[in-house]
Amino acid sequence: MRRFLITLVLIAAPLSAQRVATMRANIRGGGDRNGGKCTIEVVVDNVAEVEINGDQGRIRTLAGQPSEWRRFECSSVMPARPADFRFEGVDGRGRVQLVRDPRENRGVAVVRIEDSKGGREGYTFDLIWQGGDRDRGFRGDDRRDDRGAAVLTCSSDDMRRHYCDADTRRGVRLVRQRSEAQCRQGDTWGYDRRGIWVDRGCRADFEVGR
Repeated sequence: MRRFLITLVLIAAPLSAQRVATMRANIRGGGDRNGGKCTIEVVVDNVAEVEINGDQGRIRTLAGQPSEWRRFECSSVMPARPADFRFEGVDGRGRVQLVRDPRENRGVAVVRIEDSKGGREGYTFDLIWQGGDRDRGFRGDDRRDDRGAAVLTCSSDDMRRHYCDADTRRGVRLVRQRSEAQCRQGDTWGYDRRGIWVDRGCRADFEVGR
């Protein structure tokens, strides 16, 4: 009996690990300094909740087969405290609703999907915002140095180009490289009016607003 129980635990562990799947947003730009939009596409079998916090996404399967990500694209990083926010369902046969508004949930939006018809189904929805607190770095760990300039960490962990929301009007300076991949201005990192961008594995600390 003891050997049977040990085998059962070993088999069940990987299954439980599949109940939560994470994904980082693909920041494509195109938003403005006052607003933006994220489009999320997932596959759900029964019941799941999708949590969006800045550029980080997490889908928790509550019932049915493990849910999967298909797409997570944003024009910019969703701010910590948007001034105006709305949810729009785009596609899917079941019930999709916003159950946690980021304005009342410390910047985290939660969307619940309920599909009772059996079998897996694709769902697409948009999160749209205007205004709000724009001082959220791509990794959410922005801080100040001893001269009062903002310092934030921006990462391209998946080897693709990503934007970090930042006020770049007074310039940007790389202060510490954190990745093994080289961070070269104009090649694997740079900045424009939308913020700081990194590419091909560059991860570094940047000073802005000096």
